[in-house]
Formats: sequence, C-alpha cells, structure tokens
Amino acid sequence: MSHRLTSKDIVALGFMTFALFVGAGNIIFPPIVGLQAGEHVWTAALGFLLTAVGLPVLTVVALARVGGGVDALSSPIGHKAGVLLATVCYLAVGPLFATPRTATVSFEVGLAPLFGDAATPLLIYSVVYFALVIGISLYPGRLLDTVGHVLAPLKILALAVLGLAAVMWPAGSPIPATEVYQTVPFSNGFVNGYLTMDTLGAMVFGIVIVNAARSRGVTDARLLTRYTIWAGLIAGVGLTLVYLSLFKLGSVSGELIPNAQNGAEILHAYVQHTFGSMGSGFLALLIFIACMVTAVGLTCACAEFFSQYLPFSYRTLVFVLGGFSALVANLGLSHLIQLSIPVLTAIYPPCIILVLLSFTLRWWNQASRIVAPVMLISLLFGLIDGVKSSTFAPLLPAWSLNLPLGEQGLAWLPPSLVVLLAAVIYDRLSGRQEETAHQ
Repeated sequence: MSHRLTSKDIVALGFMTFALFVGAGNIIFPPIVGLQAGEHVWTAALGFLLTAVGLPVLTVVALARVGGGVDALSSPIGHKAGVLLATVCYLAVGPLFATPRTATVSFEVGLAPLFGDAATPLLIYSVVYFALVIGISLYPGRLLDTVGHVLAPLKILALAVLGLAAVMWPAGSPIPATEVYQTVPFSNGFVNGYLTMDTLGAMVFGIVIVNAARSRGVTDARLLTRYTIWAGLIAGVGLTLVYLSLFKLGSVSGELIPNAQNGAEILHAYVQHTFGSMGSGFLALLIFIACMVTAVGLTCACAEFFSQYLPFSYRTLVFVLGGFSALVANLGLSHLIQLSIPVLTAIYPPCIILVLLSFTLRWWNQASRIVAPVMLISLLFGLIDGVKSSTFAPLLPAWSLNLPLGEQGLAWLPPSLVVLLAAVIYDRLSGRQEETAHQ
C-alpha cells in the first residue's frame, strides 16, 4: 500500500528542492546583475527570473509527469540521443562545472580573505569539503532528513536575514547601468540566468526529489507526481524571493563597490558594511551551507544516473565523482566560470526546447517529428552563440556574427521557431495522408 506524505513532509520536500537549487551561482550572479543593470534592474530581473526560476520549475513539473527521469523526458528524440543529452547535462552540472564551483565559491568567500588565493589552502579545503560531500551522499535515503529537515531550514533562515537586510538597510543608491544593460536589459538578464544552471539542475534533481518521496513509502505514480510538483512550486516561490532580494542588494551596493567583478565581492562588501566584522563569518557560513547542500544533491543524482550505464556501484561512483570534483575545483573560480559560459550557452537552448515542447506532445501525430528537428536547430545555433562567447570567436564566419538576436545571445530562437512551424505543418499533412491511406 502506498503511503502519503504528511503536510510537514511535503513542506520539507519543497525546502529540500529549494535548498538543492540554491547553490553558489544562485547567490553570486543576481547581485552583479543588480549592480550592473542600474536603473533597468527590474527589467533585467524579469529576464533572469524566466530562465532561473520559470524554466527550472517547468522542468520539475515536466519530469514529474514522466516519472522523474530525464531519459523519459527525452524519449521523443530517441534513446541514444536522449542518453547523450542526459550525459551532457549530468556532466555539466556535476563533476565538470557546477559541483566543483560550489567548493571554489565557498572557499573564496569564506577562507580566501584569511589565507589568500594560494593553491595549497584551496587544495586542503577542497579535500575536506568533498570528504564531507561524499560522506553525506553515501546515504541518499536520508536526504529528506539531513537536507529537508536540518540544512535547508538553516539556509532559508540565513537567506531571509540577508534579504530583509537588503530591503531595510540599503547601502546607497543605484549607479548608472552599464552599456549592455542600457540597450538590452531583458535579454541580457535572460542569458545570465543560464549561469545558475538551474534548468540543467532541475533535469538532474527530478529523480532525487522523486526518490526522496519514495523513501517515505510513496509508490503511487499520481501521488509522486503531485508531491514533486508541489516541491517544485515551493522551491520556485523561494527562489523568486531570494533573487528579488539579491537584485535589490546588488542595485543598492553600487556606491560601495562600483567596479565589482563578481557577486561574491558585492556580497562581501555589503555584509561588511551592514553587519560589521561579524558579517564575514555570517556570509561564509551561508555560502558554505548553500554550496554543500547543492554539491550533495548533484553528487547523489550523478552517481544514481551513471550507475545505470557504467559497471560501477552507486557508492563507488560517489567516491569517483567527489574525487574528480575536488581536482577540478583547484582550477579556481574564474577559470571555471570562463570554461562554463560557452558550454552552457550551447546546451541550454535544446534543453529549453525539450522542456517546453514536452507539454505539447499530445497535440502531434508523431512527437518526434516536432521535437527532434527543433532541438537540433536550437543546438546548432546555440553552438554558434557558445563559440561567440569563447576565445574561438574570431574563427566564426562573418554571417554568423549578424544573425537576428545574435547580440542578445538568442540567435537560436528565430530559426527554432521557423523550424517548429515547418515541423508542425509537416506533421499535420503527414497525419492527413496516413488517415487517407487507412480509409
């Protein structure tokens, strides 16, 4: 008999989902957008919220409808393409970028001011950090207890204090927007939302959320879907509140640190200004908890996924992924961000297309006719946007630099819409021919 979650467990599941999402990127990117957008901060925020909240919540809902796995969500493009897409997503939000970034951000905010940016302190910190991550990840059945009931409430309390402070005690007035935010604030915010990796994270966390509900004895598919959707909505509300407060914090910190290079610098300056010397310790603890929870969720999800396709057990993969992430973390934060931007710019468009079209599958005679070509085109043009944001940009042909919406980083959108229209027409015509042939 399938058990039902209590109201307390549903809230804990939502808190756990929120805590899994709110990692390093979610805390450091909104303040820099808020500072640089100046008087256009809320226009940029709207674009950012679409890709950093709207799409992740839609992804959780889409995954809940198919049982929690990205492999099921990608069924319209075929098994092999689906596994390839899932592998890329898991690697990007796992050991290549997001998981190591949690260690580098928590180190640079908490310990770098004390020990400097030397290689040895980061090496020692990353080893200890990932030893803790591995230790918690070895027991995924206890995630709802360790994360949902303990770590998540601590994280939410700390973020609430920071958010209320930003609203009640602004450090100054907004400074003028940078050039890019004066011209295209919405689309720049939209593309900056990619950097949180939340949509890719949602694809990874879907199965973690479902398994957390299953650990409480829930086996009924409809109940699992309902609880996962509730968790996604609770997380979405929490993310929106966090982002709005951090945009506000960034926008009122321009006079403190007008030439900040990243959100971590802004947070450090604001907290130091508002809370004094105690502020640094508070911020370090907040970032550490936020990063640790996300790293655990990512490690659990990646180990769960790769254990299906590799001849290694879940526990072995937890050690492998944790160890590899520790190595990558020693590249440092700036290098990790530079490496991740082109990759995320390239792979986000097909993921966005997959999630959005997953809600339309019943409309078509054959879903693969619609989803596969549109995803392919979005990937090809996403690759152009990705190369454009990398050091290989000079190698691109001249025509690729003048594509519609190319300056906004959305060159993939117009051709994807054109192919979608063509695919819909083809699907309708093919459906009619098949009906005629059967008559």
